[in-house]
Amino acid sequence: MPFQKGETGIVTADGTGLPGSVPLIWGDRMKDELFEQYQTLLACYLRDRREDQLYAAQQMSKWMMEQKIPPEEMVSFHAEALKSLMPDLPEDVHLSFNFLIEMMIGYGTALREHENLLNRQRELEYEIEVAVGMQQTLLPDSPPELPELDIGVISVPANRMSGDYYNFVNHDGDSIGVALSDIIGKGIPAALCMSMIKYAMDQLDHPLDPSEILRRLNTVVERNVDPSMFITMVYGVYDLNRHIFRYAAAGHEPGIYICKEDQHFEDMTTRGLVLGVTKEVQYQEYALALDPGDLIVLFSDGVTEARIDGQFLGRERLKELIRSYLHLPAQRMAETLYRNLYEMADYQLKDDQTIILIRRKE
Repeated sequence: MPFQKGETGIVTADGTGLPGSVPLIWGDRMKDELFEQYQTLLACYLRDRREDQLYAAQQMSKWMMEQKIPPEEMVSFHAEALKSLMPDLPEDVHLSFNFLIEMMIGYGTALREHENLLNRQRELEYEIEVAVGMQQTLLPDSPPELPELDIGVISVPANRMSGDYYNFVNHDGDSIGVALSDIIGKGIPAALCMSMIKYAMDQLDHPLDPSEILRRLNTVVERNVDPSMFITMVYGVYDLNRHIFRYAAAGHEPGIYICKEDQHFEDMTTRGLVLGVTKEVQYQEYALALDPGDLIVLFSDGVTEARIDGQFLGRERLKELIRSYLHLPAQRMAETLYRNLYEMADYQLKDDQTIILIRRKE
């Protein structure tokens, strides 16, 4: 090998062992042994000028960096080696090395700070990965399978962590709750809010009216969330016997109701203050009766605010997309809608995308 570090020290390409036969610990002894090795390698190169000797120097440099030997020490080795090998060098040359060593002290400090930042970044990346994994556990593995309904869901974060939250809640066997929330914020703070919403919902006694659920969640958010963060939400309860969808909203993007018989699209009425703004809020409740084949589309505002050719997609263009895929099963329809949005936005969606489809089976 041109150069290697091992129990027998450092070896040049021709197999000549350089001084140093024990593992080195940075200190006076290590400096002395490493200096001898460096001086010998430098002398060999100045005499023979071989490529393998240059490669050996590269390997030695890599090893010194791995051992976190400061760059000013490397320059000092070179200066001292030249003094020993070329004692007749002009004094100005020797002084120039003193100047370079001082320069390298600042460079070495900056390098160590950079390494510390890299290490901290790795720690943060690991923590974020853990948070992403925990966030995924807050979301359902898949939409519920019910004989009365065809349900499709897709939720894709714009970045690694999502500010969108959705859930399905079994109220009493005869009805199912559907929640969709958009946390105005990103990253770990949004994930913490998501977990709070999830566990607050888990503590609610079901069945409850959608308006009452939002009222209680508002109280929790108002007490625990920083005023700079806002949470929108729509919560609906689908009666599996009467096929009526009752819902209430807290500042959330209105959903869309599609009548199968005449292909009529209707914006769902939603009025209500976002969660957490004030303590006492009453949320109005609305109801939709679904005939066989009728469809409800709930979504986060990242869908309608997707940038297409420099403009928001908007509700009307979204309705055109939905109309194109009404023949598909709900899950395929949700996935196809998202894929088309992603392509239309030139694969650069700036906000989280969540779409929930609820169709009464025919």
